[in-house]
Amino acid sequence: MNYIKEYYKGIKSGKYIVSKRIEKEYKRLVDDIDNPNKYIFDENKANRPIEFIEKFCKHSKGEWAGKSVILELFQKAFISALFGFIDKNTGLRRYRESMFYVSRKNGKTVMLSAIALYMLVADGEAGAEVYSCASKKDQAKICFDETLNMVNQSPYLSKHLKKRKTDLYFPLTMSKFQALGKNSDTLDGLNSQCVIIDELHSIKDRNLYEVMKQSQSARREPLLIMITTAGTVRENIFDDMYEYACNVVDGNFEDDTFLPILYELDSKEEWRNPECWPKANPGLGNIKKLDDLEIKVDRAKNNPKDVSGILTKDFNIRCTVSTAWLTFDAINNEETFNINNFCNSYAIGGADLSITTDLTAATLLLMDAETQKRYITQMYWLPKESFNKRVYEDKIPYDKWLERGLLRLCEGNSIDYRDVTAWFLEMLNEKEITPLWIYYDSYSAKYWVEEMKNNGFKMERCIQGAKTLSLPMQMMGADLQAKKINYNNNPMLKWCLTNTGVETDRNGNIVPIKNQSAKMRIDGMASMLDAYTGLFEHYEEFLRAIQ
Repeated sequence: MNYIKEYYKGIKSGKYIVSKRIEKEYKRLVDDIDNPNKYIFDENKANRPIEFIEKFCKHSKGEWAGKSVILELFQKAFISALFGFIDKNTGLRRYRESMFYVSRKNGKTVMLSAIALYMLVADGEAGAEVYSCASKKDQAKICFDETLNMVNQSPYLSKHLKKRKTDLYFPLTMSKFQALGKNSDTLDGLNSQCVIIDELHSIKDRNLYEVMKQSQSARREPLLIMITTAGTVRENIFDDMYEYACNVVDGNFEDDTFLPILYELDSKEEWRNPECWPKANPGLGNIKKLDDLEIKVDRAKNNPKDVSGILTKDFNIRCTVSTAWLTFDAINNEETFNINNFCNSYAIGGADLSITTDLTAATLLLMDAETQKRYITQMYWLPKESFNKRVYEDKIPYDKWLERGLLRLCEGNSIDYRDVTAWFLEMLNEKEITPLWIYYDSYSAKYWVEEMKNNGFKMERCIQGAKTLSLPMQMMGADLQAKKINYNNNPMLKWCLTNTGVETDRNGNIVPIKNQSAKMRIDGMASMLDAYTGLFEHYEEFLRAIQ
């Protein structure tokens, strides 16, 4: 049985109601099965952990206590993907890391505990070290205790596994399973085969994740699974990993070893629609009680104080995140163009400068006189000295973008604005694209503006406030939704656009803000908005120039 295909078939038929990102991810998995390239799908390896779980693992609580664990199809599809894809050259597992994002009471602890038990006993790794980790050791012990209860319920497993003072031990392969908290003294010197991080949203910093990830470096087939509901604390490791998972699903980032499974509502408003509830609750009706959720929703409708809790824990909506500007569907445009076709053309420029932390971005906005379709080409810069550290710590694929020529590095530990000038001159002299105006962030370095003027560019100061930016931003948003902007499917710009939120004043004016954590940049969007401000202010004049 191919559970991935079976699940996707149910999704397409409407039997299973899922989020857009779940449908997109399982479509990709099915495509990878049908059209193998670097990785092949081994159905035997995919089904082996499922067979182990359903044969040996038993429930220990509630109405199912003592009964065999029978996995739901959404769980089988996930486990199949996790274990079934194999590198055709090495024979090793494809996936090394996964984020499983699901609302509470959807069977995550039972599934996690069963996976941990399989990795301890049946994965074939000698001296395997399996760890359940969380912000507090008590939270980590929930998964550990459930695994121990499964062992105690099984006559076969209890013969072969031994409970020691701090761990569960499998003598045959000298493997162990242990619960660890963020402040455990034993975090250093680990050699992890499998790491399960429970309730990622409660972890305030990256250290636990980084230490556990690094502890797997000596293993050939390590596995790290993060499983969590949404959280209310922003700009922590949860936001970083959630955004990374979204970018992998959406195609902004390429990471063949990361499996993102995101059960969530597609919009906040859907919490009032029972037909949408399964999007965040794949176990609704079988694992999670429908009548219990109905009671909670009715209570929240009558008591606004309960709304935040139910949105966060039952529907995976991050309630303190700023209002997003546009949906991914509105932003996404996979059209491309050849910049050489715009030789001997006029453009409007935009620039958003930084010093060390943010990206520096430059934009040229071109337009077809007949169709009035806009075409965007950009360049980005980061300091060379901190580049490798940024790639590792931020988990943003700057290195891949550098290889593709979308990003350039400045020597030293800060941005050299002469490199930005050189790009504009390169576009002018080599591509013969002449910017009639270049709009720049009002906080830009004075010497750079003078340098640009000395090279013959007409520089226009763009004040970064609602009075200047609101109407151009509204126009740019409408053009993106109408697919009137071809940005050459640039993943850096697409990423910046998805990170953009809006702040609205009492007069309804809007300005862009970062919608997520500080590591999620919007500089490419800001640079394009500067150019759009120029288009807004000089539209008729620009149109005459390009005709």
